[in-house]
Amino acid sequence: MEKQILGLDPGLATLGFGAIICNQNQAQLRDTSINMLDYGVISTSADTEMGQRLRTLYEDLHTLIEELQPDLVAIEKLFFYRMGNTILVAQARGVIMLVLAQHNLPYVEFTPAQIKQALTGYGNAEKYEVQQAVARELKLDQIPRPDDAADGLAVALTACFQL
Repeated sequence: MEKQILGLDPGLATLGFGAIICNQNQAQLRDTSINMLDYGVISTSADTEMGQRLRTLYEDLHTLIEELQPDLVAIEKLFFYRMGNTILVAQARGVIMLVLAQHNLPYVEFTPAQIKQALTGYGNAEKYEVQQAVARELKLDQIPRPDDAADGLAVALTACFQL
């Protein structure tokens, strides 16, 4: 069974994404191959008016989905850092959810601890350990940059491991 998965690390300033193809042999559930398709970020400037920043996320995410045609989207659940940052991330997540609904795309959500557990076997792993696991699972010579893009790939990999 082949599934194209788009992982998203929500943010207003930087929305990280990572796309993979997850091939799972139904006869042998442990026999899964994973190939990376793309990764990167959608960025908005703090100097730009809020409505325009949300519009940029909306338009760029539509374009990304049209280009990648994912079967499933995986999203990191909102994690509370600081109240100001949480509100901005929540606004970005609202845009993400709207775009997914407009494309009739199914999605799954994972907490940061679930992502860490899936990739490292330890729910309190350090960010660098997760990034190393992403590079290892995707057979990359180096950790994807920027960090938000690596986080998007981590979310996509978590969804693949849950299939």
